[in-house]
Amino acid sequence: MKISINLDAYFERIGYRGEQKATPEVLQELHLLHPKAIAFENLNPFLGIPVNLDPESLQQKLVHDERGGYCFEHNLLFKHVLEALGFFVKGLVARILWNVPENRITPRGHMLLYIEVDGKEYAADVGFGGLGLTGPLLLETAGEQETPHEPYQLIRNGGEYTLQSFVKDEWKSLYRFNLDEHFREDYEVINWYLSNHPESHFVTGLIAARSDINPKRRYALRGNELSIHTLNEGTEKRILHTTYELKETLEQTFRIKLPDVPQLDEKFEEIMKKGGI
Repeated sequence: MKISINLDAYFERIGYRGEQKATPEVLQELHLLHPKAIAFENLNPFLGIPVNLDPESLQQKLVHDERGGYCFEHNLLFKHVLEALGFFVKGLVARILWNVPENRITPRGHMLLYIEVDGKEYAADVGFGGLGLTGPLLLETAGEQETPHEPYQLIRNGGEYTLQSFVKDEWKSLYRFNLDEHFREDYEVINWYLSNHPESHFVTGLIAARSDINPKRRYALRGNELSIHTLNEGTEKRILHTTYELKETLEQTFRIKLPDVPQLDEKFEEIMKKGGI
């Protein structure tokens, strides 16, 4: 089924002015600009608003409404954009390993992309959040690969790949995946659970993340704690003490246009009372 994507609106949203061709250079540039312009955030499930994955809803929310989203929203939109440019793209799923005890089996709950261009295979992911990729990785396991931010590497074990990032002088696993293709129908099931189950961390707490380029920074928000990590300079943390600070941070630091819903103030007050998530 042909998907109608407004490329001009998307390019305006992320600040892209380059060629509209399926090349590695275009892929690199789009992958850098997307997570800079469009934040990772879970306001919809946190506020009890449905998360819709159809192309029209994705464009309306992430492009026209100047909102962000989580992995399914980011990577499905990115997939539609890349396909409209002529890239060959498959949707994949991963098991999260970040901050998870070793050998624990986690459910398949994350989306990433497989891309072929100019005879080369890439893994791409604009929707992981705090340590998300800012550039695609060659689907190779020959050592570390540089990105505009941290170095990453892929480790292969049989038919699976593990994505690792170099954090605090050691390699940390983010997630593992194989190359089996998945479709929106698959993501809808996982998406419903993550956005509705009362124990889902997307329902119980507020999360936001955004990368920046000049300077190279990562911004992360969990509850009312803001972290600002500047590449090669360390991390600054501060607590937001009022709902005004929280709103201002989401709007200015994360560049999110907050939804105009009555429950927003109430939910933000709950964050302040809890002192975090």
